[in-house]
Amino acid sequence: MSFSVSRRLRLTLASLVALALASFMAVVITTAPAQAATITVSTAIATQNGSTATVRGYVVGQPTATNTVVTSNYPNDYALAIADSASETSTSKMLYVQIPDTFRSSWGLQSNPSLKGRQIDVTGTLTAYFSHPGHKNATAFAFAGSTPTPTPTPTPTASPTADPNIPAGYYDSAAGLSGSALKSALHNIIDGNTTLTYSEVWEALKVLDQDPNNSANVIEFYSGVSTPKTNNGGDANNWNREHTWPQSHGDFGTSNGPGTDVHHLRPEDVTVNSTRGNKDFDLGGSAVAECSDCWTDADSFEPRDSVKGDLARGILYMAVRYNGDDGFADLELNNSVNGSTNYLGKVCVLLAWHNADPVTTAEQARNNKIYATYQHNRNPFIDRPEYAASIFGATC
Repeated sequence: MSFSVSRRLRLTLASLVALALASFMAVVITTAPAQAATITVSTAIATQNGSTATVRGYVVGQPTATNTVVTSNYPNDYALAIADSASETSTSKMLYVQIPDTFRSSWGLQSNPSLKGRQIDVTGTLTAYFSHPGHKNATAFAFAGSTPTPTPTPTPTASPTADPNIPAGYYDSAAGLSGSALKSALHNIIDGNTTLTYSEVWEALKVLDQDPNNSANVIEFYSGVSTPKTNNGGDANNWNREHTWPQSHGDFGTSNGPGTDVHHLRPEDVTVNSTRGNKDFDLGGSAVAECSDCWTDADSFEPRDSVKGDLARGILYMAVRYNGDDGFADLELNNSVNGSTNYLGKVCVLLAWHNADPVTTAEQARNNKIYATYQHNRNPFIDRPEYAASIFGATC
């Protein structure tokens, strides 16, 4: 009898130990960090749902339109096409990969044509690009099986030399504020400005955007082309008045106010202006005719690099100046592409452009002329670039 009890005790103890070990192993297994799976290009094409994924594929070329991928003479560093086979030629079996600014010098084909044929891993969002199965907002690139290159930490915008033309005390009421309180204070500083008529805008732009090397010309904003001041009008190859904040994003037309505010109005070629239309601002797309280094797709537009910061600061100004309290439209920024609404995007792209293309002395001079001669208000984001992140940075 004693033997039987002892045996049962030993079995019970053994069972308890086994159960404890099993429980411990289960805890270890369930608490181990999950490893993100790397998916194929064909899986990525079938999973265009906005999820984040690492996709492995061979670089086969650069997309330049929905059904066009070039394999040589690459026009820029903005996009890759990848496929499950290095010899793939059917665009239906390719994934179009957007390359953000910070990765272009290392992973763009114009700068790195030897990438063609290499197998890479890209981490980002599975969503359409060029109206084609795509992969956007990449956070890491790597050759297959190697350590990924993460998104570099952005270099903060360097503050330009303080502009001595800023009136003493102009921004005193904004001192020490941030976020919505700063936005409200700046609005109160810059509203109540003198407004121009739409006809007066023609003459203002001839002064504000004069070619520094030819006083008879203006510089078209997006294209950078120098064209005679007298070449203004509505026909092809004329220049006209581009609303960088489109009239339809607020339905403000061309009456005195946001429709005639020269902080955001610029000279532009009629054809390029038409191509931009009322699109929001984002990265990538197809090359724009008559506008070197400009890109567009169905719902967005990207200007040349050297004016991205100027553009962004003009747009940020509009979102602060016009908040609906003075009979004008309430203009708001968000991080979407919006169509014809009071909203304009993408604010995170615009902030990145603001950081990448700092304020120049020419931009300061334009701001000073608007203040002294035309509207008698200033663009705070030219005078104080740090205000941009303080007001809009939380969105990103």
